[in-house]
Parts: sequence; C-alpha cells; structure tokens
Amino acid sequence: MDVLNQILNINAGGAYGGGKAGGAFDPVTFAMKPQVVIRALCWLFSIVVFGCISSEGWVEKDGKEMCLYNNDGMACKYGNTIGIFGFLASMYFIGGEFMFERMSSVKSRKRYVMGDMAFSAAWAFLYFIAFFYLWSQWSAAPMPPQGIGAGSMKTAIVFCFFNIFSWALCAFMAYKRFLIGAGDEFTSAFETDPANVVHQQAYSYSMDNDNEQYSASPFGQPQQGMEQQSGMEYQQPTY
Repeated sequence: MDVLNQILNINAGGAYGGGKAGGAFDPVTFAMKPQVVIRALCWLFSIVVFGCISSEGWVEKDGKEMCLYNNDGMACKYGNTIGIFGFLASMYFIGGEFMFERMSSVKSRKRYVMGDMAFSAAWAFLYFIAFFYLWSQWSAAPMPPQGIGAGSMKTAIVFCFFNIFSWALCAFMAYKRFLIGAGDEFTSAFETDPANVVHQQAYSYSMDNDNEQYSASPFGQPQQGMEQQSGMEYQQPTY
C-alpha cells in the first residue's frame, strides 16, 4: 500500500521527480523506490516468459523442431524476442534509475523520462499482443505427448498478461515524472524570463506612483496658500 501511494504521489525535491543531484546514496532507499520495484518485477516476469518458451516450447518431430503453440514457429520466436529484450531493458532502466539521481542536467533527465515512457508503453502493447497471440495459438494446439511442456506454455501466457500491467505501470510513473518536470520548467521559465521581470517591475512602479499620488490631498497646499494670503494686510503704496 505504501508503494502504491508513492506511485500515485510522485513528488520528489529534484527535477522530474528525482532527488537532488549529488546526494548521498542509500541502497535500501534505492531498492524501495517504486520505479526500481516495478522494474524488478518486469525483469522477473520477462525471465519467466522467455525461459518457459525457450526451455520447453520446442519439440522435435520427424527430425524437425516444432513449436508447441500450434506448430507456429513465429509464436515461439515472438514470445522469446520480447521476453529477452524486456529482460535486458529492465536491467538497463534499473541502472538508469541509479544514474538518474546523479544527472545534474535537466535536459538529460527529460530525455531519460521520455525514453522510459515511450519504451514502457510500447512494451506493454507488445506484451498485450503476445498474450492474445500465444493464447489463441495454444487454444488451437493439440496437447503435447504426455503433456510435456504444457505447463510451461500456460505459464508463459500468464506472465505475458502480468507484463502488460507491470510495463504499463512503468509508463504511467514516467508520465507522472514528465508532468512534474514540465510544470517545473514552465514555472522557472516564467520567473526567469527578462520580459516578465520587466513587466512586473513596471507594474509595481506604476502602483507605487498611484499610491503616492492619491495619498496626499490635492487641495492641501493651495488652501494653505490662500489662508496665508488672506492673513496678510493690505499696504498703501507710497509715491
């Protein structure tokens, strides 16, 4: 539940939802990060997918290797391919999370977050295709002799289904980071824009002048002058 709350409320002190660059590294804190936990699940699920297919997905029949998914070699190759690349990408992104805290450049963090979001969304979609593809081929496939390999084929299908949600969750977390970074960039750009600073100063100066003009009575000095003039006596001019 705590991990879920952290996923839904990603709001760290650094740019794009990361920590401050150059901070101390804590292995326990790093291992408990939602991004690292979900990536580890993607890594494990991908191992199960390509491990089950590569180990028992192929049987030799009449001197030829046949795929247990209805003798469709493309089904086994497709499942193996996305499983292997998902396994490698998961390790890459776990390492990327370690380096993310040390990226002092905001542009580097932005490129990493955008790449994470795009790849995770694409792999969630590919696993979505794999789930229905393998499931449809297995439904039409005959039962292998003595049921050897049937459990592994079903397990690969189930973990393809799990991978859909794990990779989609990674894409969602990257999207949350992107929104945080975009908001920070907009705020900092507005505050540091010279044109905005000039406008703010001009507006403040105008308001100060208006307050000074209306703070004093416009008829104060003329009235005092008239009173002084009325108090003076008329002197007869001498010739």
